[in-house]
Amino acid sequence: MKQLKLTILFLIINFSSLAIGNWFMQNGPISNWHVALNKAPWTPPGIVFGIAWSLIMICFSFYLGKLFTQKNTAKNRILFYFQFTLNVSWNFIFFNQQQVFLGLVCISLLTVLLFLYFFKFSKQLKNYKYLLVPYMVWLCIATSLNLYIFIYN
Repeated sequence: MKQLKLTILFLIINFSSLAIGNWFMQNGPISNWHVALNKAPWTPPGIVFGIAWSLIMICFSFYLGKLFTQKNTAKNRILFYFQFTLNVSWNFIFFNQQQVFLGLVCISLLTVLLFLYFFKFSKQLKNYKYLLVPYMVWLCIATSLNLYIFIYN
């Protein structure tokens, strides 16, 4: 029951982070600046982003529900807050402030943090670690998209 409550809490927090990030973007993806960028040929259509992030946050919430059921420590809370901050702030940095390099740094740190989650808690969480795979894959793709924009614009 504790894990279910934590999972629901993380669903609320994680979907709130998506809403906050979206708010920080303002009209970033349809802004003249973003539309004019030279984007990577593997950039998915816009609708894929919403679907991917929804799936990612559902999986991540179940992962966090399990993690915090087993290890609700100050260190883990700090890691989660850091992840939350990086995830939300990338939207502001990249779309709102149009700081492509700082966005790349931010998303790279977020990617490293997710891999840290995967490997650090791998033994404890066993198969739950695989709930991070969609997030990790998406961050690798997103990082490559950000890198492409940095290099070719």
